[in-house]
Amino acid sequence: MSNKSDSIKTEWNLSQLYKSPKDPKINADIKNAEKAYAVFVKKYKKNDKYLKDETAILKALQDYEKLADMPTSKAFFYLRLSQDLDSRNEIVRAESNLVLQRLQKLGNTILFFEIGISKIPISLQKKFLKSKKLAHYRYFLKKIFESGKYVLTEPEEKILSLKSLPSHSLWTDAVEKLRNKQTVEYKGRQTPVSEASFIIKDLPTQEERLVLHNKMLEQYYSIADMAESEINAIVTDKKINDELRGFVEPYDSTILAYENDKKSVLNLVRTVTSNFPISHRFYDIKTKALRLKKLLYSDRGVSIGKSRKKIPFNDACKTLIKTLTSVDKEFGEILKRFILNGQIDAYPKVGKHGGAYCAPEHNSPTFVLLNHVDTFDSLMTFGHEMGHAIHGEFSRSQGVLYEGHSMSTAEVASTLFELFVFYDEFQKLTDSEKVVALHDKIQDDVQTIFRQIACFNFEVEMHNTIRKEGNMSKEKLAECMNKHMKSYLGKTELSEKDGYFFVGWPHIRNFFYVYSYAFGQLASKALYQKYKEDKSYIIEIKKFLSAGSSMSPEDIFKSIGVDVTKPDFWQKGIKNIEEDVALLESLVNKKINKK
Repeated sequence: MSNKSDSIKTEWNLSQLYKSPKDPKINADIKNAEKAYAVFVKKYKKNDKYLKDETAILKALQDYEKLADMPTSKAFFYLRLSQDLDSRNEIVRAESNLVLQRLQKLGNTILFFEIGISKIPISLQKKFLKSKKLAHYRYFLKKIFESGKYVLTEPEEKILSLKSLPSHSLWTDAVEKLRNKQTVEYKGRQTPVSEASFIIKDLPTQEERLVLHNKMLEQYYSIADMAESEINAIVTDKKINDELRGFVEPYDSTILAYENDKKSVLNLVRTVTSNFPISHRFYDIKTKALRLKKLLYSDRGVSIGKSRKKIPFNDACKTLIKTLTSVDKEFGEILKRFILNGQIDAYPKVGKHGGAYCAPEHNSPTFVLLNHVDTFDSLMTFGHEMGHAIHGEFSRSQGVLYEGHSMSTAEVASTLFELFVFYDEFQKLTDSEKVVALHDKIQDDVQTIFRQIACFNFEVEMHNTIRKEGNMSKEKLAECMNKHMKSYLGKTELSEKDGYFFVGWPHIRNFFYVYSYAFGQLASKALYQKYKEDKSYIIEIKKFLSAGSSMSPEDIFKSIGVDVTKPDFWQKGIKNIEEDVALLESLVNKKINKK
């Protein structure tokens, strides 16, 4: 890759998918899929031999795999990305909804297939799972069999699929659209709220942080009535779905979908929650290091020093390429390709989706969305999202049925790559800069582990309250949010309006997703420790990256020498954080005593 800045593309090139939202190829691709689906339905809808015979189900699964290999959802993928670049584009939004409805109808035509397989008698299930002929499909079948008791009849599944758009997607899209339009005045210009949330961390005084923070909260509060209606609607819709399917706890369906062991997840939540005092201790140290009388919610993300220079996106690209290449040459090559092909959208702008994400799609380029603001945090976010992207690239070797991955393994890949970036940069710092860097690393651990589990606990209370009482007002939602944020923040002071952060937290619309962050961060520490002890462990890491969803997360980890099912596994990772906090405390005290 050339060092010239013009070699670095900072905007998505979505023409790799389609030329425009009105590209005739969109309709052509969907029509081709509709024809192929019709052939599949005609062949298997009224012929249930595949539900009884080993050879017949093998052929049916092969045909099903070919169907999945088609670019059926490519059009929606393109339109969704286009919408995330500019939520104000009504043409894209309308086309996206029309395509989604069309795809939902198409998907409904083959619901009978997996539903039928899920209802195969237990004795025959066991036979199929032991079959050598069906070895390639074993885990795929295992997942279907395990979900079978929660699967409804085909007509009922069709209804649930069709209503998901107006009962969930359109609600969350509407609030997201409102959020993305919100701006605050900062230094004489209207700044997107998504950008302001990053700027706050780098403001030098508590007063400045609070002013900008309150401006953001005013924008959230202005749309809180809409968010209240949205939350109550989608949570009630989930309650209905869960009751119909037989899920007992509101998080049960998420854990099943993420292919995790429920005992391991609940052990994670209990272990992290019981260790919130470690997080309290960290914020006490931060308060002391910042020489503040009290820490405010607007201060939670600020660093304790300003030792780091600005990192423009061009420099971030060069740094990340160098770091990833030093870990494994193939990692660096993937990043170079993404940059040169326009697969990364770098900078924030009005109407653009906030935060950052990686969007993979079968047989299509993977796209990474950033909101880079030239900080070290932005570099770390870049590394995080490239972890997702590289995971996706390696997983493609599994083929269409297994190239995806559970959310919990996805977050392992992303946080592991963050560790690669952090420790590579850490070695280049002076002693005083390392104090700041250590603080920021612990802060990332606290936000990724303790904060996300506090959010998980918030979601549990929110869902259970709405299920029991039928509704939560925006005031009650804000109060509940503050209660659970306070649980991990300790003495940090929260105002009544701080609770309205629920309006701007997109993850709570993706129910209980947040536990995967804590799962991933703690598991990645185990992988990094093994890599640190023996660089040849990168072979096992690449094996993990290539596994896709061919096994359960627990089994994937076991295959590379990590057992997340052990009762004390999560506690070991937290002990590492506790040791870092103790070191930070001694360094901060030493620094203060010198003065």
